[in-house]
Amino acid sequence: MSPTPNTDLNDQVSAVIDRLTTLNTARDAVLGLGRQAIRHAANSVRALHRGEFDQADILLAQSRDTVSQIRHLAGDLPQIYFAGYVQDALKEYAEVAITRALLLGEDLPTPGDLDIEDPAWLNALAESGSELRRDVLDLLREGNLQRASELLVAMDQIYSLLVTVDFPDALTGGLRRTTDQFRAVLERTRGDLTITMQQRRLESAIRELQDNLKNQATPE
Repeated sequence: MSPTPNTDLNDQVSAVIDRLTTLNTARDAVLGLGRQAIRHAANSVRALHRGEFDQADILLAQSRDTVSQIRHLAGDLPQIYFAGYVQDALKEYAEVAITRALLLGEDLPTPGDLDIEDPAWLNALAESGSELRRDVLDLLREGNLQRASELLVAMDQIYSLLVTVDFPDALTGGLRRTTDQFRAVLERTRGDLTITMQQRRLESAIRELQDNLKNQATPE
């Protein structure tokens, strides 16, 4: 005669099912909130690039509120809170907050200020540095080499600090790969700025030569 589950075992399985049901419900809710947080963050950073800081702040606040809801739902559920999709949402929110500070010349928000874990903050810092490339290119088109150079310096400082964070990817959330990607963006941006500055110096030298030739040709 084969053994049959006793009442206690049935109760234990039922309890496990109840706990998994709770987790699954929370997971579904957090997934939706994570998508909202990322969408608000993406729209906010686009507004930052356009110089629409008031609109960017509104969208950043919406992302922050959504992130707060995620923490409320998943803060006591490490299986969910530390899942990739949650940490990605936190990273995107932090990226906008850091990019905003970089563009406005303000102190960068810390992990404590943003209430996020260190790996998410570090990856957000790297991606914020990459975001500055678009602003540098816009400034180059406008002829504002001074401000473009300032942003490149900020990018370089961020990279120089990130390469000192030498820990396994399991601890840093894959920071090494993000930093390598940032380095490629930094070098392309440095090259664009260098070429533009050389072109401007050449144009200035040509204009100066033309003016000298014109003055020499003008009879006294």
